[in-house]
Amino acid sequence: MNYEQALDFIHGTYKFGSKLGLENITFLLELMDKPHENLKVIHVAGTNGKGSTCSFISAVLMEQGYRVGLYTSPYLEEFTERIRINGVNIPKEQLADITAYVQDKVEKMIVLGKNHPTEFEIVTAIGFEYFKREKIDFLVLEVGLGGRGDSTNVITSPLVSVITPIDYDHMEYLGDTLAKISYEKAGIIKEGCLVVAYPQQKEAMDVIRGVCYEKNANLRIISIKDIEIIRQDIHNQLFNLRVLDTDFENLSISMLGQHQIQNAALALSALHILTKEKNISLSRDSIYQGLKKANWAGRLEIMQHSPTVLIDGAHNVHGIKALVKMLEQFFHGKKIILGIGILADKDVNAMLDIIVPKVDELVLTEPNNPRALKLDKLACLIDKYNKPYNVHEDIDKAVAKALEMADQDDVVVFCGSLYMIGQVRTLLKK
Repeated sequence: MNYEQALDFIHGTYKFGSKLGLENITFLLELMDKPHENLKVIHVAGTNGKGSTCSFISAVLMEQGYRVGLYTSPYLEEFTERIRINGVNIPKEQLADITAYVQDKVEKMIVLGKNHPTEFEIVTAIGFEYFKREKIDFLVLEVGLGGRGDSTNVITSPLVSVITPIDYDHMEYLGDTLAKISYEKAGIIKEGCLVVAYPQQKEAMDVIRGVCYEKNANLRIISIKDIEIIRQDIHNQLFNLRVLDTDFENLSISMLGQHQIQNAALALSALHILTKEKNISLSRDSIYQGLKKANWAGRLEIMQHSPTVLIDGAHNVHGIKALVKMLEQFFHGKKIILGIGILADKDVNAMLDIIVPKVDELVLTEPNNPRALKLDKLACLIDKYNKPYNVHEDIDKAVAKALEMADQDDVVVFCGSLYMIGQVRTLLKK
């Protein structure tokens, strides 16, 4: 099996849908001799900020000299981004080799009368096998969807369960109330485990506290008031943070947006608590350098200047609010051209209500995904705002048009779907 054949097999399982539950993945991993066991896992769930928080955690651990696996989804430009060690994507040859191994186990499952694993279950199994073979020190593991029934939740004894901000998203799978969604996210909390959580809305926080009580888990909630922002600009952000009885002054991150300071604070809090609770060795220098070097592509990422071109994977209300806050903070008074494409199963009207009034012109396009909101429907929704817009189904043409419309002092922003942002990023890099 070569790389292209591996991708064909993996993506060919898309037809099996997205099913929450651990029976299938557990059976598959048992056939693979349980590669997920004995991994030292930092498990991260939540609605927003999961990827950035994972990036901060892994960057600090790497800076200390550890061999760190990182499992995230979805990918932006290349499939191998989803499975990394020390910032390096899984080599295509190894992906092909491990996929062939997993495919053999899947065929045995079918013979034994089991359901065919979903795409996410297969990718998760490939990741675990790779990390086992490579003998990593730590695995920073991002939940794919929810938590309780997510394939990553086969991990039974994480070093720490980290919960980022929870909001409304994927309601067709997770429930239509914040309490139901939070209960699914809190599914990564295991008996007696350490939990570090972002301070949630009361409805979500009550659920997390309740699950921790049931599981006899040790809950630590980070304090936003212990963050002191010193300086913010479009190049970096400087802040102070107090965790437990320790002060960290003049911490610097290159990721943009105040929410990234909060993500960094959550990551640092989890790591610092691990040093106290699990005796993991981390120097202050590793913490400072790791946070400074951490990056997360496609999230409030400035791709060029004159004109400023910004891409952001904001794909729900919480993400769009963070994007608008950043635009108002750093680009107030500038002409803003918005390129947007959205998936139909998102809270589209609420997202548009937040961002469209803040921009001057739009270019509408369509993510390359079966769930994409069709352009005619998006255009109908945009009409009510009385903003000038262009329509280009082809993302390449949408990018070219947005750049053509911009003068040197203007700001071009692309957002709405990670599936679109990856393609936009590839085009802009060229």
